[in-house]
Amino acid sequence: MSFAIRFSNAITRKPAQSIVDGLRAADTGNPDAEVFQEHHRAYVEALRQAGAEVMVLEALEAFPDSVFVEDTALCLKEGAIVMRPGASTRRGETAAMRPALESLFEDVREITEGFIEGGDILVTPKEILVGKSARTDADGIASLRALVADWGYQVRELETPPEVLHFKTDCGLLDDNVILSTERLAATGCFEGYEVILTASGEEASANAVRFNDVVLFPEGFPKTHARLIERGFTVVELPNSEAAKVDGGMSCLSLRLTPTV
Repeated sequence: MSFAIRFSNAITRKPAQSIVDGLRAADTGNPDAEVFQEHHRAYVEALRQAGAEVMVLEALEAFPDSVFVEDTALCLKEGAIVMRPGASTRRGETAAMRPALESLFEDVREITEGFIEGGDILVTPKEILVGKSARTDADGIASLRALVADWGYQVRELETPPEVLHFKTDCGLLDDNVILSTERLAATGCFEGYEVILTASGEEASANAVRFNDVVLFPEGFPKTHARLIERGFTVVELPNSEAAKVDGGMSCLSLRLTPTV
């Protein structure tokens, strides 16, 4: 397995009580902060069972969405890139994340032009796919491309369907060359050259799954897609995600997966 799915560490942040004020594309009710805490503990435990040393950061009440740490940074085998979120209410989260990144990486770089969030970035062994969205623009992608050029990465700019919040809302890397995707995202042709497993009809919200070492972290409640992964030989760990989903969160959003350089 490549660096894209094998990790030794993860960073998470406890959900704040202010999560009830979190951003969302559609209002399906406020998350229950206490239940979210329970779900988050289960997520952290699943990471540990998968082999991760997990750094659990304290909640940031001033930033309701700060539990979704993936949007603040991109962690690669050479170092970390601090993002520049497109949502103005989230920009303070990156400064709070930087000390943790600096404790794990010798080289920490930062996006200073344009906007880009980690939820729009899918790293595979051969390239970095970035979907333009309401939170990530062409200037942010260009900035990322410049910052990772000397590390040897190719960055491919893509279009996220307009009804999809983040690129990875609709996809997740399952193996070095296998991607779980919704039909609407795969239909754009963005995964040419990859093997794609489609989510079952009506189970599009299951696309945001995370491969961590030998297991796939997968949200509860999507039996048909779950069965497809089992049929393909993946080891699937189902986790509760009802509260995160109310504020557009999924399996990847809740952690930064990495292998330190220090």
